Amino acid sequence: MSKNSVFVLDTNRKPCNPTHPAVARKLLTQGKAAVFRRYPLTIILKEESKNQPKELRIKIDPGAKTTGLALLSDTNIVWCAELEHRGFQIKDNLSDRRVRRRSRRNRKTRYRQPRFLNRKRRDGWLPPSLMSRIFNIESWVKKLCRLAPISTISMELVRFDTQKMVNPEINGTEYQKGELFGYEIREYLLEKFNRTCVYCNTKEGPFNLDHFHPKSQGGSDRVSNLVLSCVKCNQKKDNQLPADFLSDKPKLLALIEKQRKQPLADTAAVNATRWKLKETLEAIGLPVEVGSGGLTKFNRKRLGISKSHWADAACVGTSTPNSLNIKGYQPLLIKAMGRGSRQMVNSDKYGFPRGAPKLRQKSFFGFQTGDMVKVVVNKGKKIGTYVGRVAVRKTGSFNIKTKTELIQGISHKYCQHTHKSDGFNYGFGELLQQKVKVIKLIISQPTNPTQLNLFDTTEFSKPPTPKLNALVNLKERKGNN
Repeated sequence: MSKNSVFVLDTNRKPCNPTHPAVARKLLTQGKAAVFRRYPLTIILKEESKNQPKELRIKIDPGAKTTGLALLSDTNIVWCAELEHRGFQIKDNLSDRRVRRRSRRNRKTRYRQPRFLNRKRRDGWLPPSLMSRIFNIESWVKKLCRLAPISTISMELVRFDTQKMVNPEINGTEYQKGELFGYEIREYLLEKFNRTCVYCNTKEGPFNLDHFHPKSQGGSDRVSNLVLSCVKCNQKKDNQLPADFLSDKPKLLALIEKQRKQPLADTAAVNATRWKLKETLEAIGLPVEVGSGGLTKFNRKRLGISKSHWADAACVGTSTPNSLNIKGYQPLLIKAMGRGSRQMVNSDKYGFPRGAPKLRQKSFFGFQTGDMVKVVVNKGKKIGTYVGRVAVRKTGSFNIKTKTELIQGISHKYCQHTHKSDGFNYGFGELLQQKVKVIKLIISQPTNPTQLNLFDTTEFSKPPTPKLNALVNLKERKGNN
C-alpha cells in the first residue's frame, strides 16, 4: 500500500495535518469525513478542527519535461508527485499555426511593406512554451498550499560551479579554459548522446570523445564536431572520414549528422525559466529556499536514494533531513493536458476551414470535455464498467477514453463524475520497494559539503558492546592512576 498521505480539510476548509490512508479510510467509513477531491486525494471533516497543524515544506526540482514535487515534514516525506509539462507540444502547435497563417496571408491579402518597431515585448518576457512550465508549477504550489499547511518553499536553482567556489573572481578566458573546461564538454556530450556510442549504440563504457571529422582531415575542435564513441569503435574508425567509415550505413550517418548539431533544448529551457520561476514563487508570499544541483546530488548520494524526479525534489536544499525513508511511496503522476483549444474551426493541412465552428458552450448535461467519469452500462452492446476521460456532445452521446480503448456513443445518463477537468491527467507511478541505507552524518547538514568529509568512517565498524565499553573505561582509569 502507498504511504502517500491523504490531505485533510476541516469543515471550514482549513488545512489540517495530512493523515495516513488507513486513518482516512476509517474516517470515511465512520461518516466523519467525505471525499473532497480525488486527485490529489483530499477528505473534508464534518467538524471544525482546533489542533494546530504541523508546518510542511514543499520542495521542487524543475525540469524541462518533468518536474519533481515533494512535501516534507522535519523528518519524513509526506507526499510526492511528478508533473509532466507540455512545453514542447505548445512550441510545435505555435510553429504549425505560424506556418498556416503565413500561407493564408500570402494567398488572401495584398502586399504590405513591413513595419518595424511597432511591437515591444515587456521586460522579462518568455515564450508561451516556457511560461507554461512556470504556470504549471505555480498552479500546483498554490493548490497544495490550499490543501496542506505549507510554510516554506525549496527549489533547485542552479548547478554548482566549483571554479566559482575556489576562485570567486574568475572571469574571461580564465573561466572558459579553467579546470572544468574539459569536464563540462564531456558532461555535455554524455547528456547529449544519452551515454551511448553513436556508432554501435552500446551503453557500456568507458567512452572517448571522437572527432567526427578527424583533425588530420581538416576537422576542428568545436563541440559540434565531437561525438561519443566507445574505445573499440574509436580505434576502428581511426582517422577515416565519416562517409568512408559508415559507407555501408547511410541512415546511421544521416542520423549522427542531425544529432550532433542539435542543441540541448531541455537544458536551455530550464536555464531560461529558473529565475522567472523563483520570482513567481516568491510572489506567492512564502519564503523560498534555493539550492544547487550539486547539493541535490550530494544529499541523494548521502541518503542512498535512487534517482527519480520526486526523489531529487525531496533532496533539494540544505533543509533536507538527515534520514529519509522512501520505501513504500508511490508518486502521483500529473500530466498537463491544457484546458481546451481556442481554435474555433478545425483546418486541413492547407489551412482552410474544415467542418462547422464549434459551439461556445463547453458544458452539456453537467459534463465538459476532459472530466474524469465512471460509466456503468447495464444493457445494450456496450455492457460494462469504464473509467476514463469524457468528450461531450450536444446530443448527450459521449465518448469515453480509457487507458486502453475509446468507447463511443455512451449516453450521459450512465456517466458519473469522479474528478472534474482541471487541465491535468492523473495516474500513479511504481510503488517503490527500495531499501534505503542509513548513513550517520558527522555533524548536521553542512553549509558547504565540498569542504567536509561526506561520511563518518565509524559507520562501517560494528557498534561497541557493553563488555567492550567496560574494558575501555577500565583502561582509562588505569592510565589516569
